[in-house]
Amino acid sequence: MTMGTAGLETQPSATTYELGDLVAQAWSGKVHVPHFQRDFRWTTKDVLRLFDSIVKGYPIGNLLLWVRRTPERSFTLGSLRIDAPAYEEAFWVVDGQQRITSLANALHPEGHLHDPFAVYYDLAERKFISQPKTREPQHVALPILFDLKRLLAWFRTEGEAVLHLFDEADRVATALRQYKVPAYLVRQDDLDVLTDIFDRMNNYGKRLNRAEIFSALYAGPEDGAEERLNLSRIADRLASRTGFGTIDTDTILASILARRGPDPARDIRNEFTSAGRRTAPEFENEDQDTAYAEGEEALVRAISFLQNEAGVPHLSLLAYRALLVVLTRFFAHFPAPEANTLRLLRRLYWRVAVSGPAVFKGSFTQVSRVLCARIRKGDEHGSVRGLMDTMAEAPRSLPTVERFRTNEAAAKIILSAWWSLRPRSLMTGEPYDAQDLSTLLGDQKTAATAAHVIFPRGLTAQQQLYAGNRIFLPTATDPVSEIPVMLMRQPIDLDDRTWDAVLASHVMNREATGLLADGDREGFLHIRQELIAGQLSDFLDRMAEWDYEDTPSLETLDFDNLDELEGGDDHSL
Repeated sequence: MTMGTAGLETQPSATTYELGDLVAQAWSGKVHVPHFQRDFRWTTKDVLRLFDSIVKGYPIGNLLLWVRRTPERSFTLGSLRIDAPAYEEAFWVVDGQQRITSLANALHPEGHLHDPFAVYYDLAERKFISQPKTREPQHVALPILFDLKRLLAWFRTEGEAVLHLFDEADRVATALRQYKVPAYLVRQDDLDVLTDIFDRMNNYGKRLNRAEIFSALYAGPEDGAEERLNLSRIADRLASRTGFGTIDTDTILASILARRGPDPARDIRNEFTSAGRRTAPEFENEDQDTAYAEGEEALVRAISFLQNEAGVPHLSLLAYRALLVVLTRFFAHFPAPEANTLRLLRRLYWRVAVSGPAVFKGSFTQVSRVLCARIRKGDEHGSVRGLMDTMAEAPRSLPTVERFRTNEAAAKIILSAWWSLRPRSLMTGEPYDAQDLSTLLGDQKTAATAAHVIFPRGLTAQQQLYAGNRIFLPTATDPVSEIPVMLMRQPIDLDDRTWDAVLASHVMNREATGLLADGDREGFLHIRQELIAGQLSDFLDRMAEWDYEDTPSLETLDFDNLDELEGGDDHSL
């Protein structure tokens, strides 16, 4: 990327605002957040620390505000819906969105009603707290504390019992209203210059992730932003279309980049321009909107493959997200692969899942780079053979069943193996389906809420981690706190055959549950660990097919060449 010397026509001006004036301007609609900014991400803890810093007189950082003429518009700021009049000089927040949004909402009577802005001040303990479950007389809401008239009225009514704490309330209220917030004002009409400033501030400081920087660089004009696709919107649409869960925007970005070129970790600053690119995009003359739309469709096909062919129903069971990036590239170039190609891709997924990044001698970024480079436009068979070749030396192995943590690949592989059994309800005997799983897990990153602990107490630390101490129940209705009791008692309306099927769907048998009924937890865990290891081995043998030759389909063989080789001496007959 070439760097010229052109920049701001005038240097930013430095100023300060009293907090009271700043939030009043935000409420009036003079403060806006550009659409290229990341979504609000602060938690209640972050908001509490902000107000604690203010009252202690600590610096909270400079704001960077873009001053520009702004027409009348309606927008949301955090939880506030604001109808803003036209301003000759409105402030657009380039840096400081999380701080301004928190201040404007937590101090506003309406914004304060929503998390994470429901902040109170404990006059007795002299500290900010999140909304208490039980309100005590000394708990005063920030919008009341911030408004002197409302504060005086509060002490005459609700706060009458803590009138002796008025001086503390007055001290904090004054500190809030008079706190000086430093700001730089930038007057510049060129959006490219503004996003360059945004990029430098947030990329060099490493405060934003790659997807957020990308979204800022290619945000486009403010007009029409609500209708255009962006990375976050694609993530939401994918979750709705597939039930796979909400994919993080970094993975969405890597997938879109992988579709357009073999290196998903390449420089993002020249993605939609020809200048400075080392290689041409594989989909020529494609604009950004098309790249986003086609990237979403390729992701849908890759997710469909994972759910229907590879046996991975939800994002929380995906061993490595780098594999989704690779699959997106493959299905972008080959939307309808042959049946044998799908079978080889299934083998690839499970061999990489079991082996991990060690085979590639690097990080997961290296996994996606190596595998994506094997996928060549226009050559389905060569591409899948190239992918399989990367795993030719991978050792056959089995994930441990002695350490089950839902955020680790081994547990995700085990859960996928269990899902292949179509786990059944311990109460009704009915199998759960993908909709049950999707509804329960939603956008959760792990399957912790579906992988229930059987014995929360009474085991050694090592036994607590056993896969045998977990059961896969994607239910929001069954009494999961009573799992041991349910396992010991066959429901009276389920016959023996059905109950055996229920137990088998959870990698159990009557011998194991008999030991459980006898109070022999160790015996139960021992048998179940063996059953789980055996079922896992069978599942991976079936999915990874280590004993099979990774050969192309018959359709790819050139039988004319084979005839020439085998029948070369036919003339002598």
